[in-house]
Amino acid sequence: MGIQITAETCGVLGLGLLGGAYMIETFRSGVEAIPNIQTESAASLGMSKFQILWHIILPQAITISVPGLLANVIFLLKETSVFSTISLMDLMFTAKDLIGMYAKTIECLFLLVVFYLIMLLPISIIGAIVERRMRYGQFGN
Repeated sequence: MGIQITAETCGVLGLGLLGGAYMIETFRSGVEAIPNIQTESAASLGMSKFQILWHIILPQAITISVPGLLANVIFLLKETSVFSTISLMDLMFTAKDLIGMYAKTIECLFLLVVFYLIMLLPISIIGAIVERRMRYGQFGN
């Protein structure tokens, strides 16, 4: 096609499109989980479509979608290992280089697991706290 982009741009674009598709689908399922009776009840009270969306649908949809959205964030962080296929430096690429240079497979893979744990564990803990706080309002049950 004649289009030339850098490896970084290609990686960010690809991961952005993949992540965007998953995030939108997760949020769409949260919106569809809201019963129609709530929308109809709000309309019968005289609320506009914007008011229904802003005050009725979105708070509940966000609460329902939080677990899926956080799972997608963790998935996307792990998916950055695909960048090594287009020669971008990431944890997996660096681990493969170190294994090739020093032939210490177990040590390199152990450090790889530790570094992924350092990145993903805080996100998981914060996600659990956010999910628990969002469920406090009894939404999403």
